[in-house]
Amino acid sequence: MAKAIGIDTGGTLTKLAYINQEGELTLEVFPSNDMDLVRGWLERHPHVNEIGVTGGRTEQLREVLNPMTSIRYIVEFEATIKGVSYLKKKEGHQIEKSIITNIGTGTSIHYMEGDSHARVSGTGIGGGTLVGLAALLTGITNFDEIKSLATKGDRSSIDLLVKDIYQGMDTPIDGNLTASNFGKIGITQLINHPHEDVLATVQGLVGEVITTLSIQVAQERKVENIVYIGSTLTDNENLKNVISHYTNLKKHTPVFVENSGFSGAIGALLNVATK
Repeated sequence: MAKAIGIDTGGTLTKLAYINQEGELTLEVFPSNDMDLVRGWLERHPHVNEIGVTGGRTEQLREVLNPMTSIRYIVEFEATIKGVSYLKKKEGHQIEKSIITNIGTGTSIHYMEGDSHARVSGTGIGGGTLVGLAALLTGITNFDEIKSLATKGDRSSIDLLVKDIYQGMDTPIDGNLTASNFGKIGITQLINHPHEDVLATVQGLVGEVITTLSIQVAQERKVENIVYIGSTLTDNENLKNVISHYTNLKKHTPVFVENSGFSGAIGALLNVATK
């Protein structure tokens, strides 16, 4: 039975990680607006005596669990990097130097070399932006529905491409690059676009901004590999495709690791399990 667990208290989701009795990494997820569910899980697992916690809602979790148990806090960036390192090794990625782009509610960008790392950039554009714009433009707030509909969308009637500007002329850069996200809306006849197209375009905007920033950092640090992680990418093939395409176009290598949204929880687990 698990004696140590790691918990990542995010703005939307709280993730939990532990090693089960078969020695396998096991992951759980709860909505962050109901910490009593985490307390209930712990009550059903009274053998747990080591709890590592990270994330922005740590104090809220402390209040729910107190005086039930004591917890050990680890800074979120440290936990995430520990978790990413574990997952990379687990999947056989031998990467000495990389950019780690963590797409959560916003986005944090780190440079990692060996066991050392530093936060080098970031942006308020992230999963929160994706859901917020989707809600404003379509009224849809369910993230699973947003992801599903976006896979069926077409951005061509909404985004303005470089080749749309240089009609009949050679383009100075790749004509299929986005010149302006949502750029056609202001210069073409206003029509009601299908939700699928709007959501695909929102994903395109978020993905291209994050990828552009990541590539700039990679170029500055002379790094080939960019590791994209975070819950926003979970089962989000449309966003992954946007990121992969643009990263490859700029001659860098995109890397995705399975269960990367649990990096913080895994890092918090490792922080107590290895003490």
